[in-house]
Amino acid sequence: MSEQRFGEWIRIQRHGHVAELVLDRPKAMNAVSTEMGRRIAEATAALAADPSVRVVVLTSTHERAFCVGADLKERNSFTDADLARQRPHARAAYTGVLELPMPTVAAVHGFALGGGFELALSCDVIVADSTAVVGLPEVSVGVIPGGGGTQLLPRRVGAARAAELIFTARRVPAAEAHDLGLVDQLVPEGEDRASALALAASMAANSPVGLRAAKRALRLGHGLDLRTGLEVEDAAWRTVAFSGDRVEGVAAFNERRPPEWPGE
Repeated sequence: MSEQRFGEWIRIQRHGHVAELVLDRPKAMNAVSTEMGRRIAEATAALAADPSVRVVVLTSTHERAFCVGADLKERNSFTDADLARQRPHARAAYTGVLELPMPTVAAVHGFALGGGFELALSCDVIVADSTAVVGLPEVSVGVIPGGGGTQLLPRRVGAARAAELIFTARRVPAAEAHDLGLVDQLVPEGEDRASALALAASMAANSPVGLRAAKRALRLGHGLDLRTGLEVEDAAWRTVAFSGDRVEGVAAFNERRPPEWPGE
């Protein structure tokens, strides 16, 4: 298992074709500082450019938190000018996760609040264990979700439910979060990482060209009218239909053997 570090607090671990993007700032419960945001952006850019990565899993090393959001201790010393200068780095971190071209899975335990929950929402699937507590409490400290929360949450749970959660700033425990669709899979305590990696491995067994095209169709087609959405799907289908992966997939099926995906 290889490892690549991006500064002190972010690293990538490889598990075959699955890349684990690890949040590793335990002394601050993975609060996203300016420096940590920069490093997340660098790590996601490296992952996006790596054709051998088929699925990314976002994990945390802290026992009691996935990520508690923005580093408010750092921000307490900011002037307005400091905050304005930081904003592009913060946006790049969240956008980096959101725009990864391959499927992404978040492994959540403990607190996933504010920007921490937005990192999870930026992933395609969220696996949470029974200790998870999620929420977007930004209005309680005088701001609003700024890592995509006001746009990503309603796409998951609908506009009215998202409004209630954002306006009340309430924290939602794991069981309720699963019932509301805030997380996709609920697993026993301590099993979020292993479950997310297992799910990612099952995804990574499939065509890398197909995975990226399917994600593109899902993301770009969401919210469009049906006719336009079907055009988006057709464009994505064409990128796979004439690929080496399609040739190999059909051949492997007919020859009753596991495919050896060329990834092109």
